[in-house]
Amino acid sequence: MESLQNLIADASAKGQGQNAALISFAIYMLFVFALAWLAGRIRSKKEFVSEYFLGSRGLGVWAFALTFAATNASGGSFMGFPALIYTHGWVLALWIAGYMIVPLVTTGLLAKRLNQVSRKANAVTVPDILRARFGSASVGLVATSLLTFFMFFYLLAQFKGGSVILATLLEDLDFFQSAVTWVAGWKGNFFLTQSTEPDYLLCLMLFATTVIVYTTYGGFRAVVWTDVMQGLVMVIGVMVMLVLALSQVGGLSKATEQLAEMKPPQMGTITIQWKSSLTEKLSIQKGTWMHTDDLRIVRIANHVVIEPDTPTTPELEVLIQPDPGQKVKDKALNLSEWGRVNITSTLPYARGDGQKGVYVTPPGPSKNEDMGFLSLGMAFSFFVFWAFGGAGQPSNMVRQMAFTDSRVLKRSIVLVSVYYTAIYFPLIIIFCCARVILPGMEIEPDRIMPALARTLSENAGMPWLTGLIVAAPFAAVMSSVDSFLLMVSSGVVRDVYHHHLNPNASEKRVKWLTYIVTAVIGVAAVMAVLNPPQYLQNLIVFATGGLAGCFLMPMALALYWPGITRAGIIASMLGGCITHLVLYIAGYVIHQEFKVYSFLNIQPFLWDIIGSTFFALLVSKITKPLDASLIDRFFGKPK
Repeated sequence: MESLQNLIADASAKGQGQNAALISFAIYMLFVFALAWLAGRIRSKKEFVSEYFLGSRGLGVWAFALTFAATNASGGSFMGFPALIYTHGWVLALWIAGYMIVPLVTTGLLAKRLNQVSRKANAVTVPDILRARFGSASVGLVATSLLTFFMFFYLLAQFKGGSVILATLLEDLDFFQSAVTWVAGWKGNFFLTQSTEPDYLLCLMLFATTVIVYTTYGGFRAVVWTDVMQGLVMVIGVMVMLVLALSQVGGLSKATEQLAEMKPPQMGTITIQWKSSLTEKLSIQKGTWMHTDDLRIVRIANHVVIEPDTPTTPELEVLIQPDPGQKVKDKALNLSEWGRVNITSTLPYARGDGQKGVYVTPPGPSKNEDMGFLSLGMAFSFFVFWAFGGAGQPSNMVRQMAFTDSRVLKRSIVLVSVYYTAIYFPLIIIFCCARVILPGMEIEPDRIMPALARTLSENAGMPWLTGLIVAAPFAAVMSSVDSFLLMVSSGVVRDVYHHHLNPNASEKRVKWLTYIVTAVIGVAAVMAVLNPPQYLQNLIVFATGGLAGCFLMPMALALYWPGITRAGIIASMLGGCITHLVLYIAGYVIHQEFKVYSFLNIQPFLWDIIGSTFFALLVSKITKPLDASLIDRFFGKPK
């Protein structure tokens, strides 16, 4: 029995050198806290509200460009996007192409006018602007409610991403495994954590504590300063991974040739029939490779504990990998001496099963869709979605309220465009190479980024480099979480408490309430993601599309059309929200999973925009117009 458990442990063993990786990662985190401390020191000398939420509107070219870019390059960019590349191949170049013009559309469409109006209104949040523009508390409350609702989903995805990165970084350390064992001992005593994996729970606590503390303490300037540093870390990390990946696969052309020969895997189940009864519990780690009796290779999809005196195991979920490579075959667990491993069921891909070339040609393989991952119609829809959806993100709007002048804006557009090009195209190359380097990651695709970083570093003989490379996706997640925590807390404190419940609140009271609300929202997000969503990127697309549907057209109409009314702006926001939710509810009913219904094979964001615009125009035409003095304040010629 002991030799069998040792054999399984050897088959499950990961790489070495994690102490060096942890040290380099810890050094990075010290810099993050140092920046937050410096930002807090500067903030203490300035007026709290404007400084905490907008950094006193003093962002220069590099600060504005990198905080804008780093916030958009979120956990979706470094966790969800690589997972999609790995799963579907080169077709993701079409899926993400619209992101290259996000800076041009986002800043060109709203930024200059938004900055001007926010200064006239002395606004520090998006609801502030809408409330002042329409002279209505109701408009501000609706905006705050919608922003908080969708932003919370975004936070869930980011918290999961940060925790997965930490779990990958720490999983081989003895002290971490001891801590995991300790967590496993008490987590069952609490209802919310009973089904949570102990390593994930521990990393979730570590990540949440880090990001909540430095965001609460430092405010917007801390967010901007850490975004600047993290923006640089992200692009450097991507460049390092690109060089390592291409060198380890023998170049791009060789990687593409190997990718073209690959067939999609299948999900399935196996049973293990023991030759003699087990006398002790047997533990098989998630991700363990195993030979089957019919000479195929499978990968265990979940952590398995097999009880003693079990002649045949229950069905175990596995990934059936066609031709995983000689390294995997040599490492795979062979149980022929102890029992028989039989495949009991298979679930082939809906498109691409058994076919070569599907990873290098559109529409790409798909587990569920007969039409493949990305049809040409959906590719065009996503091109529009990323470009214009980015313009509708309140997190981007807040940054557009904070730049110094038009010169900063123009230069930043160019800088952010170059930055995105240096991030997203290399990511496609890197994670197409990842299919060659790390087969079988479909069991947990959101983990491919940190897993590949560790593999590349260890193959290069520089395990310490893992910590620095993993800092890139961790930086992306942190830069998003801090920004969105700040936005939601500002909405609650400024737009609900300060404007409605206690307009005469002192700055000291607002300050401490902001700290408390930021911490409470962070804790609520942690509780909601104790049992994490399966697909990180789906949550991000849901939140991104929902926010854009609720705010893009309402903000554009508020800034450029004097004729929109109070009722019209509320109808526009709610119209976009309702359209978005209806399409997702329909998708759930049809697919029985968290998936949107793409009516006429068009990205739902376009339907959100149509719904938002329709209700804005209709309701504005039949309701009372705004007072002339209010329109003159924002559209009259400067005196």
